[in-house]
Amino acid sequence: MKIGMKKNLFIKSTNKYHNQKIMFDGHTFDSIKEKNYYIKLKALEKAGLIRDLELQKEYVLQDSFKLNGTTRRKITYKADFSYISVQDNKIHVIDVKGFKTEAYKIKKKLFEFKYKVELEEV
Repeated sequence: MKIGMKKNLFIKSTNKYHNQKIMFDGHTFDSIKEKNYYIKLKALEKAGLIRDLELQKEYVLQDSFKLNGTTRRKITYKADFSYISVQDNKIHVIDVKGFKTEAYKIKKKLFEFKYKVELEEV
């Protein structure tokens, strides 16, 4: 349900964490904070400081497997943003956090263990 509208910005109702879903620039963001971080990253990309900006990139933490004839689903983590910094060619994986759930804390550890990349929180 839309509760407000501005140019390129649509605000939807709140979720269980009291964040408002925001539509901006053709993307849906989980919060105003996430949308604002996207704007910052787009400016850095335009300035040539970062490249390969991706939104909602999915990382497999554990592949699916079978146990006693039953398939267990894969475990994934979806990062808010990922990009490569041009200066040092380093990958950055970003999660814009308001509230850290127990599931998030576990997935963060699994992500960092498997990919050997620090999951940055803003």
